[in-house]
Amino acid sequence: MENSDIPAENTPAGADEAVPSRRRMLALGAVGVSAALTIRPAFAQTAVSVMNCQIPVPPPTAAGQYIDTNGKLVPPGTKGAFPGAVRPFTGEEVKRAFQGQNLPGTTYNQSQAYLKYIRRLQAGQSGFTCYASIQMPR
Repeated sequence: MENSDIPAENTPAGADEAVPSRRRMLALGAVGVSAALTIRPAFAQTAVSVMNCQIPVPPPTAAGQYIDTNGKLVPPGTKGAFPGAVRPFTGEEVKRAFQGQNLPGTTYNQSQAYLKYIRRLQAGQSGFTCYASIQMPR
């Protein structure tokens, strides 16, 4: 016998609220599936936007600065330092570089200096949110 088949006079007051009927359970399941189907594309969209986000090296506020081998901003012309990248790097490019490839258009040493700069990014700096998103497991 199902909960919905029990006559109302045989059930204590409020018991029908405590034990959901089969119909109610099916309705709750349908809502759960709907929510899962709605959330899953959002995760996919987030993954795509993370790969397309940008990290400028150096940030626009430090245009003209060079990046030394430790990833720090230094004045232009500093010996052993590299000029800033001509364009921001995408999250996908940075992620591949962290896995061993060079950043596009850079030498090995230049790429390593840029990656050290990116690793030093902190909240509030241009590119930090993108870098933090790359670090989050999926």
